[in-house]
Amino acid sequence: MNSYLSLEHIGMSFTARGQTFQALSDVRLQVEKGEFISLIGHSGCGKSTVLNIVAGLLQATTGGVLLENKEVNSPGPDRAVVFQNHSLLPWLTVYENVRLAVNKVFGGIKSKQECHEWTLEKLELVHMSHALEKRPNEISGGMKQRVGIARALAMEPKVLLMDEPFGALDALTRAHLQDSVMDIHGHLGNTVMMITHDVDEAVLLSDRIVMMTNGPNATIGEILDIKLPRPRHRLTLASDPTYNHYRAEVLRFLHERQRKVA
Repeated sequence: MNSYLSLEHIGMSFTARGQTFQALSDVRLQVEKGEFISLIGHSGCGKSTVLNIVAGLLQATTGGVLLENKEVNSPGPDRAVVFQNHSLLPWLTVYENVRLAVNKVFGGIKSKQECHEWTLEKLELVHMSHALEKRPNEISGGMKQRVGIARALAMEPKVLLMDEPFGALDALTRAHLQDSVMDIHGHLGNTVMMITHDVDEAVLLSDRIVMMTNGPNATIGEILDIKLPRPRHRLTLASDPTYNHYRAEVLRFLHERQRKVA
């Protein structure tokens, strides 16, 4: 049976100043519908390159990506990306930033009233209904990222791609947003691929953690199944031996890879 999202023997090389650098080699991954996948590894291991290939922002040198058995070779609304930088348009309000994406994807399908209600629904999902008329410079970093997530979800993507979405936030805000993403995933059952450097975040959120080897020729080193029941509660899991076992496994992998570099 074919997977929902399939990364097929992906290789990626870059050429600069006459030198060719092999960033990725034979990356293979099968993702089922509704799975939450985290990519983790040391800086330079190609995590963002993998995500950008799935997003259609980069074309793999070898191999490719299939989404519902259709080849991915360009960006599209079926794959929405949330970056570490929220990328909101500063001259638009919170509502207008999300509505812009809704109009782009559904302008010819939904009526104006339906687009309006859809926009409000997605902002309610990320708890930003109170700030519809505010502009990005009038809200906090965490709120901006909530709006970025709402904008991505408003496109109703088949896959939500997140590139260290909470990396620039303080610990408390990060925790709140992690909880929100878990709630949204539980509510929508959407397929998510997220890049993170945070081991606790990966274990808390994921169904599987994909651990990347160091570059050059980076590939998937290990895949860890996270068999923790949902919904998950961080305070309960802090003393859970299974949670701490998974956490230790990821730390072991990262430590061993770092030692090889050193």
